[in-house]
Amino acid sequence: MISTAIRVARVGSAAELAAAALMILGFPALMLAALVPSVPAFAAAAAVTYLADHYLHRKGSYLINRLSKVRAGLSIRFLIRQLLLVLLLARLSLSDNLIFYSAIACFIAFYGLQAPHGALVTLIRNRRRMPVATRNVDLKSRVRIPDAPPRRLLHRSAEKMLHLDLAAVAGLLVSGVMDTAVAGFAGIGLTVGLGCLYVLALMPYVRGSKIPPKAEQVLAAVDDWLAVYKPETVLYFSGSKDSAYQVNMWLETMEQLDTRPLIILRERVILNNLAPTTVPVICVPGGVHLMNMDLTTVRVALYAANVGKNIHLLRVPTMKHVFIGHGDSDKLASVNPFSKVYDEVWTAGRAGRDRYAIADVGVRDDDIVEVGRPQLAPIQTWQGVPEARIPTVLYAPTWEGWDGNPGNTSIVLAGENIVSKLVKADPPVRVLYKPHPFTGTVSKEAGAAHRRITALVEKAAVERAADARFTVDSAVQDRARAELARIEARLAELSGAGGEKGDEAEATRDGVTDVKRHEEVARLRAEWNDAHWRSFPTWEHRVVTGAEPRLYDCFNVSDAMVSDISSVVSDFIASGKPYAVTDSGELGVEEFKRQNTAVRAAVILSNSAAELGGLLDAVRDPAADPLAAERTELKQYLLGPDEPKSIDQFNTAVADLALKSEARNVGQESRVTGANVDPAEAAELTNALPGQRMSSTGETDGVTAG
Repeated sequence: MISTAIRVARVGSAAELAAAALMILGFPALMLAALVPSVPAFAAAAAVTYLADHYLHRKGSYLINRLSKVRAGLSIRFLIRQLLLVLLLARLSLSDNLIFYSAIACFIAFYGLQAPHGALVTLIRNRRRMPVATRNVDLKSRVRIPDAPPRRLLHRSAEKMLHLDLAAVAGLLVSGVMDTAVAGFAGIGLTVGLGCLYVLALMPYVRGSKIPPKAEQVLAAVDDWLAVYKPETVLYFSGSKDSAYQVNMWLETMEQLDTRPLIILRERVILNNLAPTTVPVICVPGGVHLMNMDLTTVRVALYAANVGKNIHLLRVPTMKHVFIGHGDSDKLASVNPFSKVYDEVWTAGRAGRDRYAIADVGVRDDDIVEVGRPQLAPIQTWQGVPEARIPTVLYAPTWEGWDGNPGNTSIVLAGENIVSKLVKADPPVRVLYKPHPFTGTVSKEAGAAHRRITALVEKAAVERAADARFTVDSAVQDRARAELARIEARLAELSGAGGEKGDEAEATRDGVTDVKRHEEVARLRAEWNDAHWRSFPTWEHRVVTGAEPRLYDCFNVSDAMVSDISSVVSDFIASGKPYAVTDSGELGVEEFKRQNTAVRAAVILSNSAAELGGLLDAVRDPAADPLAAERTELKQYLLGPDEPKSIDQFNTAVADLALKSEARNVGQESRVTGANVDPAEAAELTNALPGQRMSSTGETDGVTAG
């Protein structure tokens, strides 16, 4: 019943649900206490509403947002509590007392201060919002960007301002139970005084040297940096917060390019969710600002997603445009007809080329280039199970999805059968269970199945630990745990050294990555992963959740995997290890393989998992593995050849396309020069400036800025 209430209220936990209930019930309790009247009861109910409200705000509860939509926002809740306090004073026969009128005057003045406070906060934020935000771009030497106001002034400012009424509320309640009004007057004075001081503290930050330069100066500084840096290859991305992973997966590849890279983002929320990188990043929300940006040195533009805002860069003829996507799969998104607007479409292997041919959406075969998947470089190829340990099988089911299709995940219909057979296997194997982080968010059956599987794995781990056949090398584990503690302490130190940027403008000014620190963090994370797996026995069943260890790390310590139709399977194929995929929708082996290219070299499991023995046999005796040759063939078909390395193929493709772009530009210049065009026009045509220059009236050249 509690889980149902949590889903209906859309809160994150039972604690949030309890806080929401206490806050909502607290206000009727306040009214009752005021009418009785009872000062202790009113004080208790007021404390509950203050604390519950504060807790829900800190948790970012969805309920808080909904209350604002139905005119029961934060300010209204504070106002109701104050009005009920005035009612309490009246019921205490203090309506003829000076303290009563002082309370009313205090709350009126206090709410009068909310307007200038809110206006100043909004003005400061607007004036400090620059037309572009950057990382790893040296604007500090080109324009003056002042420090951000202290975080304590702007962070959750409305909540802080409203909570200044605590002094008046507390003082008035004390006066309500005592004969003297001194406490009430003191509280009133403190609330109004602190409110005035808060407003005065904000005022210096709306003028003069406290605000960043105007948009024109910032944009000129960016163009100046671009002229010096001369970017050659751009990764362009636009999307929602939830799609940030689509650009993050390309960061390491961009860092390894032979040409000078640049990342252009269109939404500030993407910049805020961008993983650490050494590549220069420019976030340009405004379409006109982007089209006015000097990108004349760029020869290749890479696009990770098909979105409407791509048009703002696609219109530039001096560079070649490439769709690289964010992962190969058999989904319709992999053959979007929009892809024909690009000069080339890059796929991992032959499979991507064939998908476009079958889909017949207008992408020519000549425009498709196979470049492999550079992101899969961390996945190690299988060398067989080391003699020193038992085989490890990873169970990594995907989540249930939004449509209720039973074929989406194996966790509901087959999960327990799979794990039961694995933990009881003879000869024994180790089980790693890594569920998708969204598991159970839509289907309560999936959530319940996940909890049962977790309990099953944990119970099997306890039983194995008590089995005399499995021994523990305590010294090795102790050293590994000590190493983990050292690494985590150093990572925390490095994280603190980075510092929290005051706001976007300050982050733009100071957001230049320390390359040595960045490399040290990467090295420490690799060391952490190695020490993590050594900190417990190699035979111990584990449930793996959270961001660390990562999925690819689980791939590397496993000898086989059981999963569902998802990108997880396509990525695991890079290891060359045996794998099984569950036909939860019961399509049948032949139809299942026909519909899903990635399972053609897999052991296909029914919901009973009766076929699991075939997977275990292949792990224990690779020489007798009937699907080994098919996996090798499928790997090359989906992901391309192992040699040359994918990043080398990618760099070659970039270089080849850059040459085509340069040839086009030289040819255009020759044609314009030979046509005896007016010099001013010739300069614009030959350079084909990406900037959409605005006329003196502010009109653009016909392209919507969006």
